Amino acid sequence: MPAQPWPSGLDILAFMIQSEELIQTLTNAVGLSGYESSIHELIKSIFQPLADEVRVSKVGSVMAWKRGVPAEGQPPKRLMLAAHIDEIGLIVSGIEKGFLRIARVGGTDARQLLGQRVLVHPQGDGKNKPAPIPGVIGSRPPHVLSPAEREKVVGFDDLFVDVGLPARQVERLIQVGDLISFDIQTIKLKGDRVSGKAMDNRVAVAAEVICLETLRQLKHTWDVVAVATVGEETSFLGAKTAAYELRPDAAVAIDVTFAAQHDYSTHVELGKGPVITVGPNYHPKLTQRLIDTCKRLEMDYQVEPDLGGGTDAWPIQVSHDGVPVALIGVPLRYMHSPVETVNVKDVERIGRLMAHFAAGLDDNVFG
Repeated sequence: MPAQPWPSGLDILAFMIQSEELIQTLTNAVGLSGYESSIHELIKSIFQPLADEVRVSKVGSVMAWKRGVPAEGQPPKRLMLAAHIDEIGLIVSGIEKGFLRIARVGGTDARQLLGQRVLVHPQGDGKNKPAPIPGVIGSRPPHVLSPAEREKVVGFDDLFVDVGLPARQVERLIQVGDLISFDIQTIKLKGDRVSGKAMDNRVAVAAEVICLETLRQLKHTWDVVAVATVGEETSFLGAKTAAYELRPDAAVAIDVTFAAQHDYSTHVELGKGPVITVGPNYHPKLTQRLIDTCKRLEMDYQVEPDLGGGTDAWPIQVSHDGVPVALIGVPLRYMHSPVETVNVKDVERIGRLMAHFAAGLDDNVFG
């Protein structure tokens, strides 16, 4: 599916204030993990009016520099912000009698797939990009299943995509290795909430955009580099290589975290503000500064412990001789599904929080 056109020039500044539209534009675009080049131009077009420099790294991460004004004679320190742009999806693993066998790209959950509409993205001949081909993931009706089969979760070995074409035509248009994305558009729910695919983690990219926009009104001595990283769902490639290249003095990763829903209980809730992560992997002084910044802004926030390392924060932390890192979570329901749900106000607050946090950094951060 082609990315939604994004306004250019001054029009973009007015458009970006509408956070809901920004999130819709980012999440409706297709960029599976390891294949993010399809959305490079979209991300660049959003970053460029707000940054001093925007470029794409060798592995495909998009970097937006907002230069600070350090004290005279002092080299600027550097803050790295990391939010991954890749999404989960599927890939064609085989073709049988006109039906497509599938495998996961990233952490796609087989339980979510039955009955889904999808788009198959043919590779073509490398010269002309064919249009996506719509398809469905169907299943045998319950009437023809045995009682035992009705109780089973259908696994990837038993899932097929039907694009509605004769077998010969399928084999001519589609090949093993073609990508498959969910055919779903982000929708607005009640209560400042939106739902769709790729909220994990394009909403964090939206927060980076809001941060850069807010920084236009603030003085900051540190350089801020907002990085839209690639490959988080599969390899952490973007975060690893960006941290190695940038050698930041400090970093903040932004990713989604589990919010309470009808069948999952946690103290993290939609609409209650940024989630500040605490634990042994996160620098206590950076974490405390984030909390202090929330208090200064009179912004609601939530605190969540984390003993693991399943985000971009981990590969950044261990780059070179180590990088002090903090982690901000965006509360999200129904993670790794086509109906991931967030509160837009949480995303806006995280963007403002990062901007004011960056503006407050000085030479005594770790003193």
